[in-house]
Amino acid sequence: MSIDHNDARRVANLARIRVDDEDLPALASEFNAILGFIEQLREVDVSDVEPMTSVTPMRLKRRDDRIAGGGIAKKVLANAPDAREGYFVVPKVVE
Repeated sequence: MSIDHNDARRVANLARIRVDDEDLPALASEFNAILGFIEQLREVDVSDVEPMTSVTPMRLKRRDDRIAGGGIAKKVLANAPDAREGYFVVPKVVE
């Protein structure tokens, strides 16, 4: 895949970045370099590699799943600008 000046202009517009016309060739070149690197990564065989969370081996920290505190719904709702029947009331956003 190759990015031309029109594609670079469109990406900049979508990202809400103002790019002058004389800078579009450099931007397109940078996009092509990034896409070239991604193509190189696709060539790497990772079928025998286990997924990992870090490059250093470690286990995820875990804690007991237990209730700590709670029972303070009235105190929490006291901070809300509008609360009814035990719930936060928010403006309707979908018609």
